[in-house]
Amino acid sequence: MKIEVDYDACEANGVCEAVAPEVFHVDDEDNLNIIADPTPQTADKVRQAVQSCPKAALSLRED
Repeated sequence: MKIEVDYDACEANGVCEAVAPEVFHVDDEDNLNIIADPTPQTADKVRQAVQSCPKAALSLRED
């Protein structure tokens, strides 16, 4: 599983970070950072974060 971010659409509002803080982080400059690759333990949270993005800036590529 690979997370893809459309940084042009991303508003860094932090919904993804709230759902999966072990994978997503919005820094002090309002930039979204992927801080860890999804694991089997975080996969469900990552899917929920992608679906919860209000700007649809996140997507998943299943490997």
